[in-house]
Amino acid sequence: MQVKNKKVLDFVEKSAALAQPDKIVWIDGSEAQLEKLREEGVKTGEMIKLNQEKLPGCYYHRTAVNDVARVEDRTFICCKNKEDAGPINYWMDPKEAYAMCGEIARGKMKGRTMYVIPYSMGVVGSPFSKIGIEVTDSIYVVLNMAIMTRVGTECYDYLGEDGDFIKGFHCKCDVDPEKRYIMHFPEDDTIISVNSAYGGNVLLGKKCFALRIASCLGRREGWMAEHMLILGVTYPNGEKHYLAAAFPSACGKTNLAMLIPPKHYLEKGYKVECVGDDIAWIRVGKDGRLWAVNPENGFFGVAPGTNEKSNPNALAATRKGTIFTNVAIDPSDNTVWWEGLTKPAPGHLIDWTG
Repeated sequence: MQVKNKKVLDFVEKSAALAQPDKIVWIDGSEAQLEKLREEGVKTGEMIKLNQEKLPGCYYHRTAVNDVARVEDRTFICCKNKEDAGPINYWMDPKEAYAMCGEIARGKMKGRTMYVIPYSMGVVGSPFSKIGIEVTDSIYVVLNMAIMTRVGTECYDYLGEDGDFIKGFHCKCDVDPEKRYIMHFPEDDTIISVNSAYGGNVLLGKKCFALRIASCLGRREGWMAEHMLILGVTYPNGEKHYLAAAFPSACGKTNLAMLIPPKHYLEKGYKVECVGDDIAWIRVGKDGRLWAVNPENGFFGVAPGTNEKSNPNALAATRKGTIFTNVAIDPSDNTVWWEGLTKPAPGHLIDWTG
């Protein structure tokens, strides 16, 4: 793969000089390369291959017991003026943050591989899309980013030799909770995540880019990045409307986004389509109407309480090509289980700590 963008090459070179990986692998997004990484992840024990007849393409992953959730108290906005971080965010001076993260990550990829992931939030080439490059020492991150975003070499084609992108540096380091930081540098279009291997802290396209950095991009460019679902409703006469909705966490965004109309409405010809369950980038179009895109390409959700009754569409979506994290394994058939999936629970389970 030949990467011509000098800014990308410079970012990767500087990241490697800091973290000192044994080798660098450039991710091209091909199924052949991803399959090799899945095999490697299983070989090292980082992932477990699940029952491929019942759950085709599905794998299982455990995080460290001290690394199981987003860490809001360790999440900082690092901009020159404290006021620009907003009233509800933690702030740190950018110079201080860069210096601290540099010390934490220095040499921490020795003995490991650094993967370079080119990804697009939104359809590659769309005027609504943005490109990111994430470097990481985690196969789990590579495989999740391939689900959650549009990963591939076409991102480099879109960038050309001089295009700008969002820089993302992730290093598992020692998974030390006392040195765990998720840092955002909106004035530099940069994200740094150290000492975590849990999805919400390390899939840097999600909350870090699509909400936090994108909020600043939107302010500069005249659009909004919002924590909102998007669904489409088609009426019996063919008329179609879209709805964007913001709920607090755990209040049913995903359930509404994946709604199946009640039988009465289905019989009348109503149709509901899920555009996205978490993030909306919203702009005013030339026609004066609001236009929204879901910048993501997959779903990343919390499993407990999801079942055939509460969200049949979400459950159906997990039945192939899914990476399950920190749920239980049913050893009788090498499938997964979580609270609320079935009543009663299977007779014997292996919990998320193994």
